[in-house]
Amino acid sequence: MTFDPNRGLDPSQVEDRRGGGVSRGGPIVVGGGAIGLILFVAAIVLGVDPFATSSPYAQPVDAQQTLEQCRTGADANQREDCRIVGFVDSIQSYWSDEFTRRNARYVKAPTVLYSGYVQGECGLADAAQGPFYCPLDQKVYLDVSFFDELHSRFGAQGGPLAEGYVVAHEYGHHVQNLLGLLSQSGDQNASIRTELMADCLAGVWANHATATGYLQSVTDSDIAAALDAAGAVGDDRIQRETQGRVTPETWTHGSSAQRQDSFRAGLKSGDLATCTRR
Repeated sequence: MTFDPNRGLDPSQVEDRRGGGVSRGGPIVVGGGAIGLILFVAAIVLGVDPFATSSPYAQPVDAQQTLEQCRTGADANQREDCRIVGFVDSIQSYWSDEFTRRNARYVKAPTVLYSGYVQGECGLADAAQGPFYCPLDQKVYLDVSFFDELHSRFGAQGGPLAEGYVVAHEYGHHVQNLLGLLSQSGDQNASIRTELMADCLAGVWANHATATGYLQSVTDSDIAAALDAAGAVGDDRIQRETQGRVTPETWTHGSSAQRQDSFRAGLKSGDLATCTRR
């Protein structure tokens, strides 16, 4: 999977807070049932202090590289942070057009790139939590080191579209929020339905990804990598890896099979209605 090298990117849709850091303290409130919430728990089980001053999930930031340099698809093909810009542009382009087609208004949501910790309207977040969407400020938060952890700790194959799936899942929560479908109740079944719908919405975007003009092609191997990433963040797989047993009564996101099936359903139909009916 590659980006069209001549396609212009809009880096203004991504806020760069890498290297800024915040002081320890304050609540962690994850909005929208973040894809990485269970990874925060897993970090504790694995003996990682998610509040440590030097987060093991943080990576050095090259001060010479800024998002303002992410100007074209060629940059997205060369740099991971520029690739995130490309995905954000593609995903929001698709949903903006889709909402217009449905006579609705899509409000763009910035993605915040950070390293280690970040403070937002939903509270203090640590990179160990994984990516998340905060409905209070309508922003997606992402530490790109999450992709390394997904591969090294939880066995995902990785790859560009696997990263695109993660970003698209969080924007799925934004779509839910705009449609009044984002459940924030403490009910387990509601939480799982919310997460699986976001997986389905990520699949809808993947179906139309090349049509947005940012991606040149999406191959079967790209789709397989995205499905593999969906399976890697299934509650059952993470619990088996971190605690040696599966406890369905504590699930928040759904099993690996459920997450893959939901992504596949959106990918196959390319229709938002498929996801809202599930």
